[in-house]
Amino acid sequence: MERIDLAEWFPKPQPLEIELGCGDGSFLAEYARRHPERNFIGVERLLGRLSKLDRKGRRAGLTNLRGARIESSYFLKFLLPPRAAETVHVYFPDPWPKKRHQRHRLVTEQFADAVAATLRPGGWIHFRTDDPNYFGQIRAIFDASGKFRKREAPRELLELPTDFELDFLSKGIQTLRVSYQDSGIGFGGG
Repeated sequence: MERIDLAEWFPKPQPLEIELGCGDGSFLAEYARRHPERNFIGVERLLGRLSKLDRKGRRAGLTNLRGARIESSYFLKFLLPPRAAETVHVYFPDPWPKKRHQRHRLVTEQFADAVAATLRPGGWIHFRTDDPNYFGQIRAIFDASGKFRKREAPRELLELPTDFELDFLSKGIQTLRVSYQDSGIGFGGG
């Protein structure tokens, strides 16, 4: 497959934000509604979830919201043009908690490299999870990469929960958050 042409996906060229594993699309549809000056792509492997994002976007008349049904890593590495995104959101990725399954986790050293190649200079990646072990792994990988600096997420972003987050909060489960900004070190591209 060829890299996507963002000019064919969106009516206006605007800064791009991506949510990997967009769930039912609640967060992304609301964030896109609040920010018509940006374009958004929700990436989701499950058709039912992506259909919910599509319905929410259509009901709200959002021309700045699109969805892609594909594996997140593949989308970043092979379909998105280099240095195309201002922001990547990764909220509550599957933690694969069993030790023997952890190799299936989305966040790896290779994922950090793919994100660095995807982000424009100074771009952001935001994480949320309920799994302390996975949170530790995410921080260790991004802290060690040298391509990112840990930063405080914008307040507006912190105040907008995802569907999973609302469910976990109702059960008293804490949300762990960390954000990084591209340091400009590493990949050329774009």
